[in-house]
Amino acid sequence: MGFEQALAGKDAAELTPLVTPDVHFEDPLTDPLTGPDALVAHVSRLWTAFPDARVERTGPLMRDGRHVADPVKLVATHRGELEGLPASGRFVVVHAVLVCELSEDEQRLWRVRAFYDAYGAGVQLGVLPERGSMGGKALLMLRGFGLRARN
Repeated sequence: MGFEQALAGKDAAELTPLVTPDVHFEDPLTDPLTGPDALVAHVSRLWTAFPDARVERTGPLMRDGRHVADPVKLVATHRGELEGLPASGRFVVVHAVLVCELSEDEQRLWRVRAFYDAYGAGVQLGVLPERGSMGGKALLMLRGFGLRARN
């Protein structure tokens, strides 16, 4: 079983044998995590919020020695609370690339970094305004973008 299937499998017993005891995990919405227990706790929140989640490969697995890149997408419906955000019932598709480094024996994952568009996921969940919309422009203005002195 691959890591992406184990992520969507909702069973820690399937996930933990695929990673090293000191696995490192990062994604746009978390501080770096270390160890299988921290990883399982993190993905358990995903399993609770998106009980129908599935992870599908969107391109070929790319490997160079101990380094692997896995293009995937998460397809799910937001049906449970997530970090204080109540279930929205919204369907989301989040494309990601998992950039991984294997253990020295190349049997397990030692470092995993997930790259995805967190803003786009927020738009799909209805918590952030669409890019280019008035709300999106207002948000950028509040963050200090787009303010220029006029001549």
